[in-house]
Amino acid sequence: MFDREDHYWWFVARRELALKLLGRGKGKSLDVGCGTGALLAALGPEALGIDFSPEALRFCLRRGLKKVALGDAQRLPLVDQCVSRVVTLDTLEHVSDDRAAISEIYRALKPEGLLVLNVPAFKWLWGPHDVALHHHRRYTRTEVRLLLQDAGFKVELLSYSVFFLFPVVVGVRLLDRIFRREAKVRLPEVGSFLNHLLICLMRLEGKLLQWVPLPVGSSVVAVARK
Repeated sequence: MFDREDHYWWFVARRELALKLLGRGKGKSLDVGCGTGALLAALGPEALGIDFSPEALRFCLRRGLKKVALGDAQRLPLVDQCVSRVVTLDTLEHVSDDRAAISEIYRALKPEGLLVLNVPAFKWLWGPHDVALHHHRRYTRTEVRLLLQDAGFKVELLSYSVFFLFPVVVGVRLLDRIFRREAKVRLPEVGSFLNHLLICLMRLEGKLLQWVPLPVGSSVVAVARK
């Protein structure tokens, strides 16, 4: 992840969309599940990062990021109402109690604070990739809406994403099942031209989903207000 997230199309597109959506709010930001730190670095020097992986935080330190802490999304090591914006990308599926995690994020946010999240979509897309990444679940758009509303959030945007590439994702999952592939994280190699093309395609999709919810995709994107 550290080697690829600065340039690989999936990481770049996901990060760019999150930053654009976070622009709906202002103030100090918190990255829950900050991983190896590319998004955290883009959020600016005042942003805070939390991750449950000591290894991930060591990579954050290699980036020169100092405002990071070891912590569990289900029990954030933060006082109440201490941040104005929270972003959590592909994190909720890793925690055993996603309701507790969303409640903790709600607690940490100031009134009118903004949450931007991304999670994998559709249980029927479950495959070796999910097993290798220790996922607990995949979500529908309705499930994300209910999760947020039950915690007290007002949902401002809710859409599937990775819409244009969805047929490719479905095809890969079918091949995983046919060939009974082992549980392994796969980031297919793409040349620089294709990588750039995919980033442009995802940028177009990111603009589109801010105007109209996309009907399908391999991820769910949401923006919610406390």
